[in-house]
Amino acid sequence: MSPRKSPPPPRQLILTTPEHLIAFGFGSGLSPVAPGTFGTLVGILLFLPLSLLDAQVYAAVVALLFAFGCWVCGESARLLGVHDHGGIVFDEIVGYLVAAAPLTLFPDLTTVAFVGGLVLAFALFRLFDVCKPWPIGVLDRRVRGGFGIMLDDLLAGAFAALPLWAALYGWTGVVS
Repeated sequence: MSPRKSPPPPRQLILTTPEHLIAFGFGSGLSPVAPGTFGTLVGILLFLPLSLLDAQVYAAVVALLFAFGCWVCGESARLLGVHDHGGIVFDEIVGYLVAAAPLTLFPDLTTVAFVGGLVLAFALFRLFDVCKPWPIGVLDRRVRGGFGIMLDDLLAGAFAALPLWAALYGWTGVVS
């Protein structure tokens, strides 16, 4: 699938409108190359403090961010007049938080395992987000609005979380 081509919105608009500022990942979505990758990097930065939360609290926060993302991404897209503009990356941020969620289930990971998990979550999430295997690609094309913008990244995050969980489970089983 070819990358989305959208006319670049004026930077001043993105940096001064709260809906756009958040939807565009606090400016990371303005990157002229790979804005989704830069948005995912913001996801890593957000994950670090959130990873200190209990796993259930973490899940609740991510669910709230998903719901908020449905509104803010939808509103940004509506204001721009472009569904799922390539610079809207709040969905990547939340998708990464889903992908990295298994790290919250293993609180006693070594630093090496934790950092490795961050990197693996990043790589797997970007793989599933870019390749959009079934049903992600189908839903990406058919579901509109803010929910549609967020849904494909939620699923890409879930697809990435499964092998990450298996790797962490295997690592902790081997290390213990």
